[in-house]
Amino acid sequence: MFVEAIEKAGKYTRPIFAISRNYGSTQVIPGASTLFFINSDGWALTCGHVVDILVAAEQINKNYQSFKTELASQQNVKKNKSILHGVEKKYQFNKNITIELQLQFVNCIEGYLEINFFKHPKHDLALLKFNNFNKLLCDSFPYFPKDTTRLKQGIFLCRLGFPFPEFSNFAYETETDKIIWTNTGRKDSPIFPIEGMLTRHLLDKDGHVFGFEMSTPGLRGQSGGPVFDTDGKVWGMQFSTRHLDLDFDVNQEVLRNGLTKRVQDSAFLHVGNCIHVEIMKSFMRELNVEFQEE
Repeated sequence: MFVEAIEKAGKYTRPIFAISRNYGSTQVIPGASTLFFINSDGWALTCGHVVDILVAAEQINKNYQSFKTELASQQNVKKNKSILHGVEKKYQFNKNITIELQLQFVNCIEGYLEINFFKHPKHDLALLKFNNFNKLLCDSFPYFPKDTTRLKQGIFLCRLGFPFPEFSNFAYETETDKIIWTNTGRKDSPIFPIEGMLTRHLLDKDGHVFGFEMSTPGLRGQSGGPVFDTDGKVWGMQFSTRHLDLDFDVNQEVLRNGLTKRVQDSAFLHVGNCIHVEIMKSFMRELNVEFQEE
């Protein structure tokens, strides 16, 4: 049903790869999010919360460097745990705190990476502008529907993004106490589609439609990815997933491999929330961003 549409959307959809680690750990944690290009001038759409992560990365890394500098300035810090604990407390570091975050914009441009961010004032939506690049690694761009009245309950749509990261070109470097990108390992990750039915529209506090809900979840890594129909026209953008309590609690014995086992479970329906195409088009027009309508 979506074979040709996925091929079309895949030509302008790109991943943002991330690696991070927490305080006190050398384990590198991979992750991803999604953007999609709008035009040949280097404009792209993604989620507002994705931009928040991009902006936060610099401060996170700078904060850890300040922590290390302050520790190095203390004499005999290894022999005096109270000094270490004091500095940890000052920076509020514990095992759940991210201390390093590195990002890669994959297959987006050739040349120096320079990006401006424009967040929507109300909704989880943002525009990115890639500047002064040598070459944009995208020559196909989406069409948005001119008439959006068909966006009703029952329409089937598909989302595209980069969950389940499989790239492995990263490492923890002991000598520098840093996580780094490497020239070895897998440098890509498969794009992943998931379809669903539009179940309900989403309303803001003033009762205006700003998005829609789909019967299947948006997956981690698909935030910022396009939502499109079988013709490939973009009707929205994935931004979050909600977990609806079905009130189907289970506490019963079942037979597994010839043995009795007690199962306790609470069932939820996971649904995807998407930004409405009219919100996206209005935001692009406000910033004079050219896009294609059909």
